[in-house]
Amino acid sequence: MNGGDARYLRGRLLALLLLAVLSLGLSTEARAQAQVSCSVSAVGVNFGIYNPLSAAPTLANGQVSATCSLIGRGAARVNVTSSYSTGSSGSYAMRTLRSGTNALNYNLYFDAAFTQIRGDGTGGSQTGSASFTLNSRTPVQSTTSVIYGRIPAGQDVVPGNYSDTIVVTIIY
Repeated sequence: MNGGDARYLRGRLLALLLLAVLSLGLSTEARAQAQVSCSVSAVGVNFGIYNPLSAAPTLANGQVSATCSLIGRGAARVNVTSSYSTGSSGSYAMRTLRSGTNALNYNLYFDAAFTQIRGDGTGGSQTGSASFTLNSRTPVQSTTSVIYGRIPAGQDVVPGNYSDTIVVTIIY
């Protein structure tokens, strides 16, 4: 590797997760007694430096977490569904990190085998889900999911800072 050659490893790649809490829904048996508040947080997938000459894909992980809290008395069953936007690519088949007009293909997955694409349930993608029963004994519950990121090997790209913004929508 020639340290002076700009084609090697100068671009830093970062996929950012932008969070959006969309709506509040309670099970019918809980409406009269309890209210629920949920929040979401994420750690973005940072791919680091991509080497276009490497025969191996570039892998990185992030995470997304949802925490739900019972407000008041009673109990509530909460179903949380997460969906993920396509980002700048407009497609779940392959997302793109961008540096100006230059693009680098990547995707985000639910599994370490890279078979379940994080999305909205369309275009071969899947949504995530979790369920909680909140009551006086367990008034707060959380779930955390690993986001598996993968950039396929062999992409000849211009050096630069590549990024994408994914909107994570949580419905509960």
